[in-house]
Amino acid sequence: MMTDSIADLLTQIRNANRIERPAVDVPATRMKQRVVQVLKEEGFILDFQVGKMAPGEDGHPVFQPEANASGSKAILRIYLKYGPEGERVIRKIDRASRPGRRLYRRCDQLEPVLDGLGIAIVSTSRGVMSDRQARSQRLGGELLCTVW
Repeated sequence: MMTDSIADLLTQIRNANRIERPAVDVPATRMKQRVVQVLKEEGFILDFQVGKMAPGEDGHPVFQPEANASGSKAILRIYLKYGPEGERVIRKIDRASRPGRRLYRRCDQLEPVLDGLGIAIVSTSRGVMSDRQARSQRLGGELLCTVW
C-alpha cells in the first residue's frame, strides 16, 4: 500500500486550520520538516518543533521537544497562525504533484500563485524552497503544493 505523506500533512494542516486549532501534531519526516520550514519562512505558520511523545505525570502523553528526534516515534508539532481577529492566514492549501501524476516545472514555468499573494512549494536539486526562491536561483523541480 502506498501513502502520500505530503498529502497527509497538508490535509492535517487544512483540517486543524478549519477548526482553528493552535497546533497540530503529525508524524515527522525530513521532507515534511522542509515543507513546514518553507511555510514558516513565508509567514504562513508561527513555528514548528520536532520531538517525541513521552508519558506525563498523569499518564497522558506529553510532547517533549528534541532537536535530533528521528525514527517512527518522531512527531512534528506545527503551530498555526491566525490574524488578530481570528482570521485564517492559510486560506487554501492544495497538493499539486501526486504519486500518480507528478508535476515538474522549469524555472520559467513557475507562475506566481494568486498574483504573488500565495506561494508554491517546489522540491529542487538544492532542496525544498518556495517558487520565489526557485525563480531567483533559476531552478526548476517538482511542484509539491500551493498555499494562499
